Amino acid sequence: LLALRAAAGEEAAVENDRIARADRVLAVEASAIDGLRKKMNAGFGKAVDLLKAARGKVVVTGMGKSGLIGRKIASTMASTGTPAFFLHAADGIHGDLGMVSSRDLLIAISAGWRTSRPNSLAVCTS
Repeated sequence: LLALRAAAGEEAAVENDRIARADRVLAVEASAIDGLRKKMNAGFGKAVDLLKAARGKVVVTGMGKSGLIGRKIASTMASTGTPAFFLHAADGIHGDLGMVSSRDLLIAISAGWRTSRPNSLAVCTS
């Protein structure tokens, strides 16, 4: 009987630890969202207007971690009815720009624009 009570106590402690961890994760995410709210400006409205006015596909590009995020954005847009695809920035400047038309809207994602490829792709598609 004591062994069962001890096991039940350990399970409760593990469950409480999981709840505490989940609470910390949610607090971090809430803080990140609050930080984004503080950064919103007129540029956000302009981006929404450009997306609404787009007559072609939405082309999302990036490299590295930004590219992984861009791939997810393009996939989500496509699955919710917005014609969109991901174009890796390096592939774009090395011959794959034929997939992009003058009616398309380019979203270039970069963590600080430290590499020249997303910039080059943006210039090539202007």
